Amino acid sequence: MTTHVQGIAVPRHRAAEPARLRLRRVPVHAVVLALTAVWLVPVAGLVVSSFRPPSAVLRSGWWESFALPGDYTLDNYRDVLGRDGMALSLVNSLAVVVPATVLVVAVSAAAAYGLTCLRFRFRRGVLLAVVGLLVVPMQITLVPLLQAFNALDLTGSFLGIWLVHLGYGVPFGVYLLHSAFAALPRALFEAAEVDGASRSQVFLRIVLPVTRPALASLAVFEFVWTWNDLLTALIFLGGRREVAPVTVAVSRLVASRGDGWEVLTAAAVVSAVVPMVVFAALQKHFVRGLLAGTTKG
Repeated sequence: MTTHVQGIAVPRHRAAEPARLRLRRVPVHAVVLALTAVWLVPVAGLVVSSFRPPSAVLRSGWWESFALPGDYTLDNYRDVLGRDGMALSLVNSLAVVVPATVLVVAVSAAAAYGLTCLRFRFRRGVLLAVVGLLVVPMQITLVPLLQAFNALDLTGSFLGIWLVHLGYGVPFGVYLLHSAFAALPRALFEAAEVDGASRSQVFLRIVLPVTRPALASLAVFEFVWTWNDLLTALIFLGGRREVAPVTVAVSRLVASRGDGWEVLTAAAVVSAVVPMVVFAALQKHFVRGLLAGTTKG
């Protein structure tokens, strides 16, 4: 049997395929919507509570505030950004995260290019050694690394924390970018070399622009990880207010304002805004970067 679609006769079973496909996707969409709701409800509670005064927080739940027009205030954010010093911590976090992310992406890209596209002895062994560092627990490296940093007077400085994140981030960066670089066609490099391009020109003018989604994906990963890092920031920067990033400032607020959780919710929102903006700005490249190397074309 056939049916007509825009004047073209097609078998009836083929015309019914999209409807069956949509029905099969209904459970998947239902699960995605349920997971999204589970994630959004506590986030909505966090954001709404951050705009409520302490008396309202103690008097009613955040979901009841929608029936109370005007039951909101910006005082929590004024306290957090002013008296509690979160504004300085935001600047400190940016001073830590932006250079650390740039360093990790740049060094990982250069290392991945060398291990993927250049031919030299023990190339596979070096690649396995670098990627194998991913399985080394970070905790067992903290004490010897801190002793070395103390000897070099790098503890408590931004340079020290940049080097720490560089060391911890490069193995994953090489692992991620190696897959993207390996998927590039060899003919692309050969054509550039025939035209007289050097290895560095191939890297800068061909490899980096073509693999931009993978680089953006690595940048998002590194930015979020470094921004949310508390352990290494406490160990290598200390608790001094002049260099404390957002995570250290929030942990200090928990100790000093444990009963004023409307202030803590405002601090949590402030600390989460920047990585969410970065993720939203680069999300178009993020998935493409994660899939780099799995498909071609």
